[in-house]
Amino acid sequence: MTEDLEGSLERIADRFDFGEYETKAYLTILEHGELTASEISDYADIPQPRVYDTVRSLADTGLVELQESRPMRVLAVDPREAFDEIQSSLDALVEGLERTYTAPAREAEAVSLIKSRSTILRYLSDVIDSAEYELILSLDPELLGRFENQLVAQRGAGVAIDLLLSPAADVPDAAEFDYLSVASTVRARRGITTPIVAVADGTYSVYATQEAIRSDRDRYGVIFNRSELGFLISGFLNTVLWTTAETVAEDGDGRPFPRRYATMRRCVSDLRGLDEDLYAAIEGRDVATGDRRTVEGRVVGVSVGAGRQTASLTVETDAGTVEVGGQSAALEDVEAHEIRVGRDVPPS
Repeated sequence: MTEDLEGSLERIADRFDFGEYETKAYLTILEHGELTASEISDYADIPQPRVYDTVRSLADTGLVELQESRPMRVLAVDPREAFDEIQSSLDALVEGLERTYTAPAREAEAVSLIKSRSTILRYLSDVIDSAEYELILSLDPELLGRFENQLVAQRGAGVAIDLLLSPAADVPDAAEFDYLSVASTVRARRGITTPIVAVADGTYSVYATQEAIRSDRDRYGVIFNRSELGFLISGFLNTVLWTTAETVAEDGDGRPFPRRYATMRRCVSDLRGLDEDLYAAIEGRDVATGDRRTVEGRVVGVSVGAGRQTASLTVETDAGTVEVGGQSAALEDVEAHEIRVGRDVPPS
């Protein structure tokens, strides 16, 4: 099998071993349909002594047809016909490569820098699929179309999704697109400077510039695979980006209880308008000692600062009230890593 694949790859590489002159000559011939060698030299700026070798090379690969007249004429071959054989070979090659493919482990590094559009898109897809209960996204409308089916599936699976779209001028009206099928809350932001972001469960995240998706400029993305680092991205999206965007659609009915949160800001945003007894079970760490800590009890206070820069819960436990903040909390007693909220009793 390996020898067959090596041979296929070599044959395809040989077929497309174009030099600069072959590329220029081929595109020029396609544009005009039929040319003499002299005309190819003039139009494509190829030295006259090199034209004949160049067009014969193209003819040998079946991309053009030569008429041995005086002067010799070079005719374009329909690209569909010229590339039909290679297309079939590529399809067979890809099937063979897929059978030998072993997916690499990609979760080992806490931070990874990626520099290709296809890799950025693959990681965006992976982050979306990996979310178990909370997904925060910043996409452009084209990417929304690309990942629509995945988002619909995650929404149907009960994942809470906050979606930011930009640039706002390109965002379809709510009457034209069913936003609540892909997200719990959707906002639009004006600037094309808004980055592309995805954060799953406050832990696994990807950050890229819009230029990395649209063009060859500033093509880079960063993958974060730790909760402490994912918090930086979700915090930036929740404060700087989310608060400067306009609401497009919002699920007024909310999610059923019990609910699970990775970010305190989202939890507080959901709970502060509710007038009922709610109970929380929180996994996190003590702000003063760094020790792991579990907090369970009735929610007696919900607080959010200006611009969502701070957010916290006050929980009444058997040992007294406890102030719970989000990641990197300093003023509260506990830094929350995972929050579960329910009615009647703290969710297990």
